[in-house]
Amino acid sequence: MGKETIYKSEEGKRRIQEHYEEYVRKLDFQVERMELETRFGRTHMLAAGTSDGKPVFIFQGGNCINPMTLSWFTPLVREYRVYSPDTVGHPGFSAETRVSGDDDSYAAWISDMMDELGIEHCAFVGPSFGGGMILRLAAFRPEKIDCAVLVSPAGIRLGSKVRMIKEILLPLLLYKANGSGKYLDRIADSMSSGFMKKVDRDIIGEVFQHVKLEQDMPKLTEKRELERYSSPTLVIAGEQDIFFPAGALKAKAEEILPKRTSFKTLDMGHFPSEGALERINEEIGHFLQIHY
Repeated sequence: MGKETIYKSEEGKRRIQEHYEEYVRKLDFQVERMELETRFGRTHMLAAGTSDGKPVFIFQGGNCINPMTLSWFTPLVREYRVYSPDTVGHPGFSAETRVSGDDDSYAAWISDMMDELGIEHCAFVGPSFGGGMILRLAAFRPEKIDCAVLVSPAGIRLGSKVRMIKEILLPLLLYKANGSGKYLDRIADSMSSGFMKKVDRDIIGEVFQHVKLEQDMPKLTEKRELERYSSPTLVIAGEQDIFFPAGALKAKAEEILPKRTSFKTLDMGHFPSEGALERINEEIGHFLQIHY
C-alpha cells in the first residue's frame, strides 16, 4: 500500500468496498453514482430522489461507509434530490486525502462539489462527523446553507472523556489486538445503547481492523465563527449518546448557534434505533417543510 492510503492493506480496502456495494444493493431506493473533481481530489457521490426536487446534501458519519448513514434518511428521497458524497479521507470510493477539520478545508470541499453540481445554496443534513462538517461550512461559507439539520453532531461539545476511554478506546485496543467479538459487542452497545444492527456492527468491526482511523473530528465551533450564520437549524441529540450527549450539547448549542435553532432530545445512543430513526425523520420532514 502507498504511503497516502487510509487502508492497512489492499485486501482490507477490498473488503470495506465490498461492504459498501452490498449496502448500496440493499437500500430501499435507487441511487446514481457520480464522480466529482474537488481541490482535495476525486469525490464519489451517491445521488437519489426526484430529479426536480429541491437539493439536500447528506454527509456520512466518520470512520464508516456512506450508504450506512444515508440509509437512516430514506424518507428524504421521496421528496428531495439527495446528494450524499463519500467523505474524502474516509472509507469508501473518494480520494483518500485527509482533510483538516480545524480550518476552512471542509467548507472548500463542499463548495467545490456544489459548484460542480451547479447548486448555489441548499439544505444540509449531517449525523455525527457530518454535522461537524456542516458547522465548518456555516463558519466559512454560511451563504451556502438555506437550513441545516445536525444529528448527534460533532463540533459543538464532547461527552465524558473518561467514559469514552473506558467504553470505547480500551475495548477498541483489545479488539484490534485479538479480534474478539466480545470487545466489538461492548463498543457497539456503548455506541448504540444496545440497538446497533448486526450488519452495522460487523462493518464497523471491519473498519476498525482494516482502516487507519480518522482520529481528529471537526473542531469545536466557537460563537465568533458563526457571527455571519443565521440559517434555520435543527439539532437532534441523544440522551444516551456517549460521544455527544444531549445534556452537554444543549447549553453550548444555544450559546453558539443562531436564534433560529430548534433543539430536540431523543432517548437514543449515538447510533439510533429504528424507533428513534422514525422520530428523527418526522422531525426533519416537518423542519424542511417549514424552512425549505
